Amino acid sequence: MFTPALNISKLTLRGTILGGMGLFLLIVGVFSLSKGAFSIPLSQSLAILLDQVGIKTGDFTQQQANVLLQIRLPRILLATLVGGGLGVAGAALQGMFRNPLVEPGLIGVSSGSALFAVIYLVLVPSMSSLLWLQQIGLPLFAFVGGFIHVMAVYFLGQSSGKSNTTNLILAGVAINALAGALIGLTLFYSDDAAMRSFTFWSLGDLGGATWQKIPLAGILIALPTILLFTESKNLNAISLGEQEAYHMGVNVPSLRIKLLLLTALMVGVAVSLTGMIGFVGLVVPHLIRISFGADHRLLLPASFLLGAILLNIADLMARTIAIPAELPIGVITALLGAPFFIYLISTFNQSKN
Repeated sequence: MFTPALNISKLTLRGTILGGMGLFLLIVGVFSLSKGAFSIPLSQSLAILLDQVGIKTGDFTQQQANVLLQIRLPRILLATLVGGGLGVAGAALQGMFRNPLVEPGLIGVSSGSALFAVIYLVLVPSMSSLLWLQQIGLPLFAFVGGFIHVMAVYFLGQSSGKSNTTNLILAGVAINALAGALIGLTLFYSDDAAMRSFTFWSLGDLGGATWQKIPLAGILIALPTILLFTESKNLNAISLGEQEAYHMGVNVPSLRIKLLLLTALMVGVAVSLTGMIGFVGLVVPHLIRISFGADHRLLLPASFLLGAILLNIADLMARTIAIPAELPIGVITALLGAPFFIYLISTFNQSKN
């Protein structure tokens, strides 16, 4: 008789948590608009934003408006989409594999996407007449590369028809090493422009964010994110075990393929736009799981919001630590995520003993 009230309470709690995280993301975004090599007072940043919707609240220069609207705002929006997408992808993969150590970079999605992106950059100049390939080729190649690599890791990590943790990690290490070798081989036969691109893919960067990239990221990251949200109940079922999920009516093989496709698409597009940004998909879902539990109805949307918050904070640090220069954002996320990954490994090993 208390079930309806309990459900309402859980819905209210989820709404409160997600609302609070959304508000914090908004605060971080507005604060980030003001900081950088060219500082803009917070009051003028707000005045510029309000002016865009017809509300005049203060004076600002055209230079301030151009920096905020043409450079920083698309950068923050791209960081939100990419960070959120990586967070959701990590949460979905961890739920599917039932392993908190899984993340897109570890199982080859990021390196596979980067490999095919570098191949695209090297080959496309010789195919410049294919206009459609120039427009969608980079995200398409990155998606294909990420999907091929994650499928290879998945099948190599199988043991007696089930995903084995040790085999999965070893397969990911092997595939990442192979992808790195192939990237080096591709660049060996490329020009200086491709060599510079290699630095972009390996370290990650949001400096190239433009308004032209936002619709692509919005469609190819936000749409798969929404589709993953609809699988939250199935992910809850599979977390109990594959046999239990079968008995609950979940088509596990179909769910695996769908999750792999969606996560490969999201990570592939993210890599094609910002390069390889590691550890977001590992750290974010684990922090949410520790704080609020493993219910994917909260875990997935909360991972999106926390991923967006984390990447915006990392981007803010990258822009302000070494002013007027910028640090690669992948360096910041690695410095934050690597110690946490070491902690996860030690905790995971202790729980098995």
